[in-house]
Amino acid sequence: MNFLKLITELEEVSTQIGVKIRYEKGDFDGGYCILKEEKILVVNKRLTDARKASILAQALTEIGIESIFIKPALRDFIDNEAAKYRKTKNLIKKVASL
Repeated sequence: MNFLKLITELEEVSTQIGVKIRYEKGDFDGGYCILKEEKILVVNKRLTDARKASILAQALTEIGIESIFIKPALRDFIDNEAAKYRKTKNLIKKVASL
């Protein structure tokens, strides 16, 4: 899978919905936030391309992209990454409740 191409396509979707992406260094993976009324996706620039693509896909799902056209292959990637995230989140909740 060509993750650089996926990242470029995910960046295009972000631009289409008016969300800025920033690649920064730090002790974080990334995600969606609102800073001074500006919607921003922050991604750790030190992550692998695969992880960057995953973070972007998860964040775009959180923002909501159901109403715009996205190529089917890209939509599948976004949906799969969102499903993985939900599954992991549910597993963490189960473990925490033990």
